[in-house]
Amino acid sequence: MKRDITEIPLNDKKSLVIAADNSGGIGLKAHDIVQTPYEVVSYYGFRVAVMECMAAGGTPLAVVLHNFSGDDVWPSLMKGIERGLEELGLADIPITGSTESNFSLVQSAIGIIVMGKKDRLAHDTILSVDNMKLAVIGSPLVGNEVLEREHEVLSLSLFQELCQLQDVVLLPVGSKGILHELRVLLNYEFPNHQINCDVDLDKSSGPATCCLVAYDSSLEQIFQDKCGHLFHQILVK
Repeated sequence: MKRDITEIPLNDKKSLVIAADNSGGIGLKAHDIVQTPYEVVSYYGFRVAVMECMAAGGTPLAVVLHNFSGDDVWPSLMKGIERGLEELGLADIPITGSTESNFSLVQSAIGIIVMGKKDRLAHDTILSVDNMKLAVIGSPLVGNEVLEREHEVLSLSLFQELCQLQDVVLLPVGSKGILHELRVLLNYEFPNHQINCDVDLDKSSGPATCCLVAYDSSLEQIFQDKCGHLFHQILVK
């Protein structure tokens, strides 16, 4: 299964996991497509990168911020990343980065990298097809929907809880949508009519507002209890 990360062996026991995200045209510049505070921009950018890192088994070690939106917004961008780290109980993790200050862009743009450490001795979860169940946690949201329907967004703290469960595979869903991630997970190009779910499987999930999860059937009640209204079962015909 291909994930949106790079894994580099450090030694016989540990690997470096690198995950990244970027955004453009989202911020408070006059030509931005989505008008929103920079703290919100960086928070959701950080979410994507850190969720990819954690889903791959990485423990976050550091964050790198690339800012193309101007020197004056740096403090706000930092606040968004710090908010995400606090939600994960990782407030002591260092944040570094750089700002493009020689030239001013007409639209906002940032890039965020999360670096983590992974235990190479830990084997990837392999689920039996006979006992495997599928679900979406959260809703696929993009643009202003992310702000207007925040109650439908998978929280970082809940995602962290799910990462700690055994016999579970998690895939954060981004701009390519749930169906794309499902095809990556199952390695099968099945048609849309074979899939049944009460959320739009083709829609962009923007800044990873939801995730795809495959889990052993014995965990069904645990997922429903933990996720509540965010839980959406997927049925494959």
